[in-house]
Amino acid sequence: QVQLVESGGGLVQAGGSLRLSCAASGRTFSSPVMGWFRQAPGKEREFVSSISPSGGRTSYSDSVKGRFIISRDNAKNTVYLQMNSLKPEDTAVYYCAARRLAIVGPGPYDYWGQGTQVTVSA
Repeated sequence: QVQLVESGGGLVQAGGSLRLSCAASGRTFSSPVMGWFRQAPGKEREFVSSISPSGGRTSYSDSVKGRFIISRDNAKNTVYLQMNSLKPEDTAVYYCAARRLAIVGPGPYDYWGQGTQVTVSA
């Protein structure tokens, strides 16, 4: 079993920044594609960003392009999501995910964290 644990969420005013972290543990493959999704109340999970095993390729949803940056530190088994210029519409539970498919982007992922709340006030 692969365990993914998110951290770094919180309450931020519009225009502020947060950095989310996702620590992987347990039975995990060497270098999976990692991703971030988010889910607001009453809505389905939405793809946010993903990153290739080496970190050389990334993908972002149109709503966060230019504002969010995904990165990873494989030595620490950790992936990050730097969120800048936050907007109230970014408010959601953010989930870390991983998949064996070696392609970045949306779609199905194999493993999921429990999520961390991000709230952006106007």
